[in-house]
Amino acid sequence: MGDEDFLLDGRPVRLLSGALHYFRVHESQWGHRLAMLRAMGLNCVETYVPWNLHEPRPGGYEDVGALGRFLDAARAAGLWAIVRPGPYICAEWENGGLPHWLTGPLGRRARTCDAEYLEHVDRWFRVLLPQVAERGIDRGGPVVMVQVENEYGSYGTDRSYLEHLAGLVRSCGITVPLFTSDGPEDHMLSGGSLPGVLATANFGSGAREAFEVLRRHQPSGPLMCMEFWCGWFDHWGTDHVARDAGDAAATLEEILACGASVNIYMAHGGTNFAGWSGANRAGELHVGALEPTVTSYDYDAPIDEAGRPTEKFWRFREVLAKYQEGRPLPELPPEPVELTGLYVASGGGGVGDGPAGACGVVMDGWAGLGEVLDVLGGAERESPMPPTFEELDVDRGLVRYRLDVPAPRQPYPLGVLGLRDVATVYVDGVRAGVLDTEDAALPDPVPGGVVVELWVESLGRVNYGPRGGESKGITGGVLHERQYLHGVRARGLRLDAFASPEAVGRVPFGPAGVAGAVGLHRGCVELPAGVPGADAYAWLQLPGWGRGFVWVNGFCLGRYWGVGPRRGLYVPGAVLRGGGNEVWVLELTGPA
Repeated sequence: MGDEDFLLDGRPVRLLSGALHYFRVHESQWGHRLAMLRAMGLNCVETYVPWNLHEPRPGGYEDVGALGRFLDAARAAGLWAIVRPGPYICAEWENGGLPHWLTGPLGRRARTCDAEYLEHVDRWFRVLLPQVAERGIDRGGPVVMVQVENEYGSYGTDRSYLEHLAGLVRSCGITVPLFTSDGPEDHMLSGGSLPGVLATANFGSGAREAFEVLRRHQPSGPLMCMEFWCGWFDHWGTDHVARDAGDAAATLEEILACGASVNIYMAHGGTNFAGWSGANRAGELHVGALEPTVTSYDYDAPIDEAGRPTEKFWRFREVLAKYQEGRPLPELPPEPVELTGLYVASGGGGVGDGPAGACGVVMDGWAGLGEVLDVLGGAERESPMPPTFEELDVDRGLVRYRLDVPAPRQPYPLGVLGLRDVATVYVDGVRAGVLDTEDAALPDPVPGGVVVELWVESLGRVNYGPRGGESKGITGGVLHERQYLHGVRARGLRLDAFASPEAVGRVPFGPAGVAGAVGLHRGCVELPAGVPGADAYAWLQLPGWGRGFVWVNGFCLGRYWGVGPRRGLYVPGAVLRGGGNEVWVLELTGPA
């Protein structure tokens, strides 16, 4: 790096980067999305790495090599690459990318120089980073920079932790430049930057002012906006967030006019498949009510969730065309093919109330939640107080808590302390209500001598702010009047238990139940022979359903929820096939 520019073989270069997360795009579509970045005028791609996706259990690594394959695809597309390995990534991703089995026992010791936390980080990085090191640009690969932590100045001030991480990354063979990224505020830059490591800034507007703040902390070195927020993400139950394309393009022009490099966040957002969406806490201090993030990560990006160019794409392309050093912009790859839409009818049978021209899923089986839990759930655990999701080893999914209310006694209010996030309560098998605040009580009193079941669902772990890493489930206790009920029997149901079609096949399905009934619905949708694969997509709609998850041919599309704002689930063409396609719908609340 020079005093003002990035240098490659001694010549100044400007990084024109776009964020595209390999884990939010089906691998069959990586090539197309990367070609779209090139066509927009970018020369680089940036990606995070979610630790919890690749190590769902301690030492149980899953497809760690996906990062290396993505970096190879970037190189094949003619792009450099920026890697942001965490260990914390935010990214509106479950728990900010940190594993639940780590933050559960450690709590606030995570993201500090705590010895136990660093032991796990060291082990993980030594597994992950060699594939990045061998793909460094100085070794003929595409990787030009690697990040140290992520927006640490928004969280803490543990300088020794950041110094440890920087040394760890170097010890794993990384020889390309390191950087940090933080908001352009004094306390964030002072808390999150390191001497000798390039500091970059994240913002959505006010480029000149942001770079002036950055220069106060870093008088020399290349200027870069590591996250130019050209759009934003959505929370369930709110309006869709959009940013005017002209306004975003003007800010991009301002960033580049300052002589800076840029990473467009997001260039293409993709999808939070398999329930990996995170959540935020409301309020200025991010400690208020839970705000879970939707399944779509479209982000109002220049390349939409389905891989199509938007108006923002064309406006950005006009700006970026001025910075191509005389080279013409590549042509766009062929646009993905939209297949006939799919829908799961609210009236049953798969016909009659779906979008015009769409293919209905014909339901042929249903099983109650208890029957599903018996086959796919973990072992039941009995303890005096309710164990958390973390103690039951549940990352995404739900937990059934069962308690006996002693008798004789008169009816009293039944409440829950520390509920995260929503509980459907049954008294002697009869639904008694839904609780959805941290401290809540049923509207009607509960008598003695009954069995209470609370089916608790996580809506996503917090990914940003001081409440990141908090536990899920019943974190306090269950009260009858003011008395704790002890002797809790708890059993978890992880979403990844559905990853095995053979296991789901052992669920004792009966005849198709009432559409929208709580439980697991099984169905099939017929598609024409020769359905296109990687270059195609479809939207699946669930009109009238409540909240739950959908799988197509064993691939989890993610959470649906009738509150919106996004009502369709994106289906990559590669998971569909000509002929019969099996669909599972896990409904958790009942009809909307």
